[in-house]
Amino acid sequence: MEFRTSFMTDIQQRKKDHVELTVTDGTQYNQSSGFDRYRFVHTSLPEINMENVSTSASLLGRDFAFPLFISSMTGGYADAGPVNAVIAEFCEAQNLPFGVGSQRAMLEDPSLTNTFSVVRRKAPNAFICSNIGGVQLIGGLAQDSLKLLTDSIEANAIIVHLNPLQELMQPEGDRNFAGVLNGIEQLVKDSGVPIIVKETGAGISKYDAKRLLNVGVSVIDVAGAGGTSWAKVENFRQSNAKARHEFDEWGTSTVDCLNDIATLQWERSFEVIASGGIRSSFDIVKSLCLGASFAATAQPIIKAVVNDGYKGLEELFLNWKKDLITILTLLGCIDISELNPSHIQKKTEL
Repeated sequence: MEFRTSFMTDIQQRKKDHVELTVTDGTQYNQSSGFDRYRFVHTSLPEINMENVSTSASLLGRDFAFPLFISSMTGGYADAGPVNAVIAEFCEAQNLPFGVGSQRAMLEDPSLTNTFSVVRRKAPNAFICSNIGGVQLIGGLAQDSLKLLTDSIEANAIIVHLNPLQELMQPEGDRNFAGVLNGIEQLVKDSGVPIIVKETGAGISKYDAKRLLNVGVSVIDVAGAGGTSWAKVENFRQSNAKARHEFDEWGTSTVDCLNDIATLQWERSFEVIASGGIRSSFDIVKSLCLGASFAATAQPIIKAVVNDGYKGLEELFLNWKKDLITILTLLGCIDISELNPSHIQKKTEL
C-alpha cells in the first residue's frame, strides 16, 4: 500500500509539473510548426460583407462556433480542478469542444475524479472528450475503468494520446509500446463513442494514420512538432546529468504531417485536427487550407488561464475570432468551408 501511495503521488506531481512547465518559453520547439512557410493569397475584390462572415465549423457531426478544439493538458492532481473549471465554463459559453488531460491518475486513484467531473458540472451542454494514453490500453481497458473514464465527465468522445517520445524521456516512463494499436481497436469496439487519436507533439505520419483508420478511429489529430516539446518538458524535470537534450527537437512538423496525411483524404472519410504550434488565427486558417477540419491548441489557453483566469482566456479568444473574420474577408471567403489550398502559397526562398 505504501508503494501505491508513493506511485500515485509521483504521477500527480508529474501532472502538476507538466502544466507549470508548458507555459514557459523554454519548453517550446525551436523548429517551426511549418506555417511560416506559407503566405495568404490576398483578394483585392472580396465581394463579401464582413458582417456576414461566419466562423462556425463542424466536427464529428456537431456544429461549433469556431474551428478550435481546446486540447487536453490538465488533470490528475488536486489543483487542476479550478483550471479545468475555467476552461469548461468558457467552452460552454462559446460553444467550443475540449478535452480533459490524461485520466490515468484518476483510474488509479478515484479520489481525483472531481478534478475531471467538475468540467461537466460547469459545462452541461459542451462537447467534452475523455483522455487516456495508448500505453494504458495494452491488453485492453477493464470495463469498470472504461465506464469511469467516460461516465465521470459524460464524455462525447475519447481521446487516445500517443507519446512514446515523452515516455522514453522520463526515467520512470513506459518502455513497452507493443499492443497499443490492438488496444485502440478494442476501445473502438467497446467505447460506444467516437475515438480521436492524437500525438503529443512529435506528429503522426500517413502510415500511422492509415493503421489507425483501419481499426476504426474517427479523427486523427496530427499534433506535430512546433509547439510544446515534451522531450524538453521531461528534460526540465531532471538534472542536467540525466537530461537527453539530443531529442529536444525530435518530431515531424505539423505542416509536414498535414501534407503527408492529405492524400489519405482522397481514399478515406475521416476528419483531421491540426495541432502542434497553433498560436494564432493565422495558423488556424492555414491549417484549414491544408486540409484540416479543425485546429487545436493547449499551451496558449493554459497560459492565459494561469495568468489571468477567465478574463484572460476570453480576451485571447475574442482577438483570435476577430483576426479569423478579418482573414476570411481578405480571402473572399464567407465561411471556412470555402477555404482550400488555393488561398495560400509557399513563400519564395531567397
